[in-house]
Amino acid sequence: MTTAYFQPAACGGHAMGSSHPECPQRLSAIADHLIATGLDLALDAREAPALAADELQRALARAHSLAYVTEIGELMGAAARSGQRRAVDPDTAIGPGTYAAVVAAAGAALAATDAVIDGTAGNAFCAIRPPGHHATRDAAMGFCFYNNVAVAARHALDVRGLERVAIVDFDVHHGNGTEDIVADDERILMCSFFQSPLYPYCGEEPRGTNMVNVPVPPYTRGGAIRELVEHRWIPALDAFAPQMLFVSAGFDAHREDELGQLGLVESDYAWITQQLVAVAARHARGRLVSCLEGGYHLGALARSVAAHLRVLAGVQA
Repeated sequence: MTTAYFQPAACGGHAMGSSHPECPQRLSAIADHLIATGLDLALDAREAPALAADELQRALARAHSLAYVTEIGELMGAAARSGQRRAVDPDTAIGPGTYAAVVAAAGAALAATDAVIDGTAGNAFCAIRPPGHHATRDAAMGFCFYNNVAVAARHALDVRGLERVAIVDFDVHHGNGTEDIVADDERILMCSFFQSPLYPYCGEEPRGTNMVNVPVPPYTRGGAIRELVEHRWIPALDAFAPQMLFVSAGFDAHREDELGQLGLVESDYAWITQQLVAVAARHARGRLVSCLEGGYHLGALARSVAAHLRVLAGVQA
């Protein structure tokens, strides 16, 4: 199985301050670990083609309002010209390199989607930042500007003609932005688990009938998460029979990550990935695109991404 791997250089140019956990070093930690373990040799590294401005706007507007796309784009353009950073919420800031990073991230998600649908890759992983799953239809928040997974899922449906796709989110934080965008879209099933209570302090009550939200208390460990995945996610995914899976792959539920208090380890991420790969094999010809979300302890992030990728690429640990 060919696993396409996207890690756009521009994604390293977005910076929100020297002490911010969502930092460029996240991507270099992943890349260094893949090289050190030799796992990079098992992946098909690719570059996403540049998108024309009108093509990019159309793609983003399938998930976000056109007014938001225009407004946030203007703010990013101003930051790029002035070289000055500008906060959009207490945790999220636009810097000179933000626009290039978000365009590259969304472009990678779209290119990965096309590659998997076209059959030039069996599945794909996008090592991209900033993350996206907190970006709502009309607002940036929680380190996120454009919702990469929602943009890619709507592209698969509205442009590539698929009828049903699933979005699976295993970040420690609830993907409120994705939920806001896809709630009650019957073509999309969204399954997630997340720590509760924890930012963004919502998700316990699903906003749509197409949501399988599984809040879990702090200090929940991998065994309990596996049971919830097996009994809550998998039956819903099998009943829905998606033609493609999209994964919001956040690794901040790792026990070493200080932005949450869950207790997952690398073997748990490998197990979850195995279940998703099996669902994709049963219903979607193996088609799966995974996009990086959270994960802020650099060592745990790199090891967990590697565990995820080994399963996607069919490489023995």
